Amino acid sequence: MNEHRTVLVIGGGAAGNAVTLLLSRAGLDVHLIEAKDDWNATAGSGITLQGNALRVLRELGVWEQVEASGFGFGSVGITSPDGTVLHVQDDIRSGGDDLPATVGMQRPQLQRILIEAVRATGASVRLGITAEILGQDADGVSVRFSDGSEGRYDLVVAADGLGSTTRTALGMTAKPEPTGMAIWRIAAPRPAGVTRTDLAYGGPAYIAGYCPTSDTTLYAYVVEANRDRASIPAGSYADEMRSLASAYGGFWPEITAHITDPEQVNYTWFDRMLVEGCWHRGRVVLIGDAAHCCPPTLAQGAALSLEDAWVLAQMLTESDTWDDALFQAYYERRISRVRPVVEASVRIGQWQLDGVRDADVPGLMARTMTMLRELP
Repeated sequence: MNEHRTVLVIGGGAAGNAVTLLLSRAGLDVHLIEAKDDWNATAGSGITLQGNALRVLRELGVWEQVEASGFGFGSVGITSPDGTVLHVQDDIRSGGDDLPATVGMQRPQLQRILIEAVRATGASVRLGITAEILGQDADGVSVRFSDGSEGRYDLVVAADGLGSTTRTALGMTAKPEPTGMAIWRIAAPRPAGVTRTDLAYGGPAYIAGYCPTSDTTLYAYVVEANRDRASIPAGSYADEMRSLASAYGGFWPEITAHITDPEQVNYTWFDRMLVEGCWHRGRVVLIGDAAHCCPPTLAQGAALSLEDAWVLAQMLTESDTWDDALFQAYYERRISRVRPVVEASVRIGQWQLDGVRDADVPGLMARTMTMLRELP
């Protein structure tokens, strides 16, 4: 029956690419649309993928490419602002003992790997296209696209991110809420001694950290209180980040020397969002950042999105009936896992905002990652 079903996936990020891969391989007729002409193939600096994300990437059939492109490690260091290592915590292998605890990699490289895998399935892909009108009845969804074309689908999967227009069109009122923090990020050459993530809590920033992303690269970040974006000219991004990073020792001076090009620096506010009650309306269902978003304090944003895609694809391909009961069961299965991660991610940041510099951050990280491993 699968080969007669058609699915439209809106959004070609991690969640959209993953669900397209899984459903296409199961024999469904999948159509993916992405608003960006370049399929977001160059955006971003680095990404931290913990074991639960790696487990899904293995299910997608791309683990070998990820392993070869990234940098695997099994611990996190806590340092003082001058670079002195205060504590090294073994990471929880939340994807199982046969996968690394963590892999850092360049975000554009991960996107390219997923793009190639989607292309290989033969799924229909259209870029520079958005869905403008969704008309539902009991049997499916009629869609009008921004180029004037139309299509008819048994299901629409909305993976169009934090600012999801589909979520709004469905009448869901949840919106991203700033947590009070903002992050500066940059990709840079990796000092030879950087073989794991190190985090400094203190100094002029709330958090200063870095993650190796390959044998030769890393991405570095500093977190401060969010400021009005309009008050920070884009041309000053490198100066702003370098000013914060220059207060840190250890490997930071070597990293800071490469913070020179404002176009290579990304500035983003921390947001949180969680759609409560259900993640669907009729035959349109949300996954990934369209349904939930947590600040990156636990590095679980992409992992939760990949898990959504894996769980939804599994439920769709195992059921002959796509109805409210199925989609509500998907929500119930996911919300018990997503909610505590969002709450823990926000809590870590709130401790810092409240001025608590000696909080049990490593302990909360460990407890949360243990939960991720133990939940179904």
